[in-house]
Amino acid sequence: MSAYQTEEEQVEAIKKWWKENGKSVIGGVVLGFAIIGGWQGWKFYERNQGETASAYFDVMMQAGNAGNVDAALEHGKRLVGDYAGTAYASFAGMEMAKLSYQKGEKAAAREHLQWVADHGSDPAIKEVARLRLGRLLLDMGDHDALQSVLNATPLPAFAGEFAVLRGDLDAARGDRDAARGAYQEALEKGVADETLLRMKLVDVGGQVPTS
Repeated sequence: MSAYQTEEEQVEAIKKWWKENGKSVIGGVVLGFAIIGGWQGWKFYERNQGETASAYFDVMMQAGNAGNVDAALEHGKRLVGDYAGTAYASFAGMEMAKLSYQKGEKAAAREHLQWVADHGSDPAIKEVARLRLGRLLLDMGDHDALQSVLNATPLPAFAGEFAVLRGDLDAARGDRDAARGAYQEALEKGVADETLLRMKLVDVGGQVPTS
């Protein structure tokens, strides 16, 4: 499928072949060329989408870094709307969630994180979004929605972080025993901020391992 370097060369080759073989060609051969054209055309489309989305994301970040939050959000919304299938749409969704939260618009931040969790281009990005969504829901006091987030089995690499979140929910509900169990599980599975986790474990009456 890499024999032709450009779409133009590919189209010309198909035209030439058709002129030489005419209508005597069997359908299967025609289909084969169509598949070649469709595949390379799709790869070209994907590449173009990614490059344009990257440029939009750069503009969005520049606006955000300059303190023009409203402009950054507008760029992000357009990126998500027009280039939803790219990784940059997921990055934009995460950034819009952060900017919205900083503006005090928690409901908007929740919507952005939910979008990435549902439509993210990569499983790891979706898990990060779910984790941040869970923390936001805890902050908002929406325990039922947080429980729904926790009901889904996380990727193994995120198991410890979600165990911490489960412990935070248990602690918020006043179930110190369940919180201790969740925090201890998180210690075993590993987390990014082990110092904070150990403090949480002590706060609910847990024993912190010495080694």
